[in-house]
Amino acid sequence: MISIHWLQRGLLSVCVLFSPLVAYAQTSDWDDWLATQILQHPDVLAAREQWLGSNATADALEQPLYNPSLSSEVERKGQERNFRVGVEQTIDWWDQRGARQEQARSERIAAEALFRQKSLDKTAEALSALVEWRAADRAADIAQAQQSQLDTLFDLVQRRVQAGDLGGSDAELTFLSLSQQQTQLTEIEVALQKAESRVAELLPDWTPERGGVPDEFWPAQSETISEKTLLQHPAVATVRARWQSLKDEAEVTRRSNKAEPTVGLNAGRDGGQSVVGLTLSIPLNVRNNFSAESRAAEREASRAYAQFQAVYRKKRFDWQAAQKAWQRFDQQYRRWQSVTQNRIENSADLLKRQWRSGDLSTTDYLLALNQRAQSMLAGIELEKQTKQALIDVLQESGRLMNEITLTQ
Repeated sequence: MISIHWLQRGLLSVCVLFSPLVAYAQTSDWDDWLATQILQHPDVLAAREQWLGSNATADALEQPLYNPSLSSEVERKGQERNFRVGVEQTIDWWDQRGARQEQARSERIAAEALFRQKSLDKTAEALSALVEWRAADRAADIAQAQQSQLDTLFDLVQRRVQAGDLGGSDAELTFLSLSQQQTQLTEIEVALQKAESRVAELLPDWTPERGGVPDEFWPAQSETISEKTLLQHPAVATVRARWQSLKDEAEVTRRSNKAEPTVGLNAGRDGGQSVVGLTLSIPLNVRNNFSAESRAAEREASRAYAQFQAVYRKKRFDWQAAQKAWQRFDQQYRRWQSVTQNRIENSADLLKRQWRSGDLSTTDYLLALNQRAQSMLAGIELEKQTKQALIDVLQESGRLMNEITLTQ
């Protein structure tokens, strides 16, 4: 009975591990869910296949350069039949294979870094789309609430106009505000639909019920990145590994331009006698020493090093710019929160009471309602830009990959 129980638990664990749908239903780890979704995207799948293909190319580089060759010779002299059977092997005297193995290691690093860069970019796209959707969803809620409030106000104004408490112009102003709000609501709802479609394209199993990015995902602050951390950024690691690969390739070219000996051993019969022979051949690089090829490979490696330095330098400045932009947005958003705290929520009832008591005209009331809605929408927009700026910081520093673990 105990073994069956543990078998059932084991099967359940396997299902949770390998089925995205079961993982979606069972796990509460949002980061793992997001990583699973990113790995399912066709662009990331294509990058993964490119990674695996590059690994296969690296495997080819590590193989021995020369295969042995088999030779045979048969001749007939009168009644005698002579024959020889031999084998030849070119020797990797200058250890080209060792240099190619170093190149293969660099190629693997470059291929993995390129895959991680694609995954990093797609993760940033998905987070940005979720932030955009969340902002559009909240804006739609505000617009719908504003329209409902204007509908109620329009009914009250009409009754008060009929009772003689208000003039007909108040009803017209309310109707115009209601028409304007209807147009704004339509635009916001269209933006929400587009944002929802974008998220669904990036995250196959996402639904609006799942919501946006959890608050726990966002770091409280962005730390300063070190030189080591910046070198580990996929964009920098890719060009750095390519430079190292071309540097290794230049060494391979230099060694391959040197003469490699070929040793052969043969045996057979000649004139009724057993014979054994040993051959040795060495190319003579007299007319062409292939030095031009070595110089070209070295120049290509130098070009790759300069490109690596350029990307590294640009990434550092891009991160600094993103950091400053995020700090500015975060400062303004926190200031907006401190200024509007508990004021926007209570302002609607206060404005309504003042209008009912006659302390506020219908024109001023409609203007105040519009300003209140615009203030709330401005807060949503400022929060969205703050989070988008933080995504840029995490992407430029490469630390977004610390939050989202992607494996081969």
